[in-house]
Order: sequence, then structure tokens, then C-alpha cells
Amino acid sequence: MTSEELDFEELLKQYDYNFQKGDLVKGIVCGYDSQGAMVDIGAKTIALVPSREAADKDENIEAKLEKGKEYEFLIIKEEDEDGKFMLSRKKVDLAYSWQELEKAKAADETILGNIAGIVKGGILVEISGVRGFVPSSQLKAKESELEVGSKIELKILTLDPHQNNFILSNKKVYEDTAVEARKNVFSQIEPGQVVKGDVVRITDFGAFIDLGGIDGLLPLSQLSWRWIDHPTDILKVGDKIDVEVIAVDHDKQRVSLSLKNLEPDPWLEAEKQIKEGDKIEGTITRIKHFGAFVEVFPGVEALLPHAEVVELQNKNDTILKVGDKVMTYVLKFNPNDKRIALTVNESEVDYPPAQEQPEPEK
Repeated sequence: MTSEELDFEELLKQYDYNFQKGDLVKGIVCGYDSQGAMVDIGAKTIALVPSREAADKDENIEAKLEKGKEYEFLIIKEEDEDGKFMLSRKKVDLAYSWQELEKAKAADETILGNIAGIVKGGILVEISGVRGFVPSSQLKAKESELEVGSKIELKILTLDPHQNNFILSNKKVYEDTAVEARKNVFSQIEPGQVVKGDVVRITDFGAFIDLGGIDGLLPLSQLSWRWIDHPTDILKVGDKIDVEVIAVDHDKQRVSLSLKNLEPDPWLEAEKQIKEGDKIEGTITRIKHFGAFVEVFPGVEALLPHAEVVELQNKNDTILKVGDKVMTYVLKFNPNDKRIALTVNESEVDYPPAQEQPEPEK
């Protein structure tokens, strides 16, 4: 074998490769032509990266693949008759994007997506070159409130690169945030604390107060010392109020609140001013089958039994109703149990015996 033949054999050994379609190879960008970018991957001839496989329509191929720099490429077409391979950079980027998305799903991370389109049943989003779908049921806002081009926080529900299946949720971001906020609030809240909250919902039996991640219940009975027919008598949605925590159930994650506990207990003052046998005027606040409740002191109700109500109506030839003023006598007063019984008959009052006055000294 001549020296020239030996030199040629050595040259061929430099290109002893076994590149196949689907292989990941490294190559250096050495130029550009009308078809795309030319890359040296160590083959007999320069490989080609078509423009469509190098960059998106709105991207500059020379900025995407800089001349003289080394990149990873995927072989998408084996050698043609001229020994030239066809490569893709976009598919490599896409593979790495799927890999990063799989990590984000495993870590349950919140990711930012660009809204690429609004379609029937949801929205299309793009994250690192991967298109995904957010169903309407997983959106916190309505599709009509979203705009193409705007960004949205998301969490990954399902991910399958082989099936090109990529489903995300916007609602889960807020739900998970709310769960974390609830944990934080429950770890800090305890009975006796006075906290600030927003009235978010009103029902017949009370109001729900947002305490910054959890909703506490403010029952009707805890709204005021005075009788309240409905929470809307003193509250409306959006009100910011101070409330006292009266009970915390960590197992059921429930918090009970009180508004009236922040006011002075009127029964303490009533005990100083009212005694059994007193003649007292009050206002009827409620009428039940067993009698009428009469407010005899601000925030203090006493019961006038049904028989007494009937007697008073017959005596005055009238039908009593809420708001009427009546004159009664205090029959029994138990401040510890917060109960007062009334009567319209002074003769029924058991007055305590009068104390004998000592004779004046001579």
C-alpha cells in the first residue's frame, strides 16, 4: 500500500461514525444558507438544520444558533445521497422542556404560561415551547375575562410527552394556596384572640367571616346582646370587623366567632339596677307560643309568660305585638343564668320583708 493510500485510510478513520436517525449529537454551527443553518457534527459532510427545525417563525436563526458555538441536535433524517444529515434543534429544546415540566409536576410547582388561544371548553397555553390545555372547569376566571398573550399561573394535572398530552389547572393554584393559608391560620389561632376579618357571606343563621385563609362562623346568637332578627340588620357583605375567637375545632377545621363578646355584658349592669319586685317598663321584642320576650334593659330580655300576656291583652282589650311597650313587675331575677321572669300582677310579687329600723338614740 502506497503512502498516499495510507494517508487516505487514516482520513477515513476520522469519519468512522455510526450516526442514526434519532441520535442526539453535538455540532458546531459553521454557517447559514437559504435552507437553514450548517453544522459540523463530525460527519463526511456538513449537516443541515432547516429553518423550521432551528427557530420559530418570529425568531432569527442566526440569533438562535450562533456561528461558532456548539449545540446539541437531534438527527431527524439520515444521510442522503450526498452524505448529508438533517438535524433539529427545536426537538432538542422540546425534549428538555418536557423534562423540566416533568420536574415541575413532580414538585407540584406553580408555573407561568402564556395564553396562546381561547377555544371552546378552555384555553390553550404555551410553556417553554410546549402547548397545553386548561379546561374551563380548571379556570378561576371565565374565558371571556382572559386575553391572548397574557400570562397565567398554572399547575400541571397530567403530562405525557409520548401522547403529547399536557393538561393544566389555574384553579388548583388558588386551592393549594388556600389550603396552605388555612394551615398557617389554624397553627396560630386560639380561643380568646381578637382578630380582624371580612364579611364574605350572610345566611339566616349567621355570617361567615374571612380571617385570611379560613372562614369562621359568626352565629346569629353571637352578633349582639340585643335581639337580632337577621344578620343583615347589622352586617353586610364586605364589612371589615373585629371578632373574638370563641372555639377552634382543628379536626373539622372550624372556627366559631363572637361579636357581642367585644361589648360590655349588659347583664352585669342590669344586676346593679334591677331587683325582684321592681315595677319596670319594657318593649316586646319577640312573641312565642309560651310567652313574650320583653327588653327591660338595653340588651337584657325578660320573659312574660303566655298566661300573663293573655291577661294583659284582655285587661286592655288589645292584641300585643312586637314593639309595644308594657308595664310589668320583676317576679324572679337570676343574673347567673341570665333569666328574668315578669308578671303583670303586683300581688304575685314576693317582696322581701322590710328591715326594722333601729330606734333613734335618746
